[in-house]
Amino acid sequence: QVQLVESGGGSVQAGGSLRLSCAAYGYTGSDYCMGWFRQEPGKEREGVAYIGHDDSRMYSDSVKGRFTISKDSAKNILYLQMNSLKPEDTAMYYCVFRFGWWCPRSPADFNYWGQGTQVTVSS
Repeated sequence: QVQLVESGGGSVQAGGSLRLSCAAYGYTGSDYCMGWFRQEPGKEREGVAYIGHDDSRMYSDSVKGRFTISKDSAKNILYLQMNSLKPEDTAMYYCVFRFGWWCPRSPADFNYWGQGTQVTVSS
C-alpha cells in the first residue's frame, strides 16, 4: 500500500513562492508516475504537473513557466516548486501516484492520493 504525505503549503502574497513536498512510502522500483492535482471548493480537481518514470515532465497551461515538478528518487520525495504565485493558484494541493509507465491526466486514473496541503495566495 502506497502512502503519500504532503507538506509545505501555507499562505503567501501574490508573486511569492512556495515549495510543496510529498514523501512516498510503501513501494519499490522506478516504474511509476507521480503528480500534483489541486482543487478549489465546489470545483473539479485540476491536474497541475506530472513526472513520469523517465523523468519526463508535463504541466498544465495555467502553471507552465511558473511551477516546476521534480523528485528525489533516493529519498522517495516529490516536489512542486511554485513561483510567481497568483490568487487563482489558491487551492488544496494533492500528491498522486500510480504504478506503471503510463502517466495519465485524469484524477480517476491515479490509485493513490495524499491528504492534501492548502495553498492560499492573497492579492
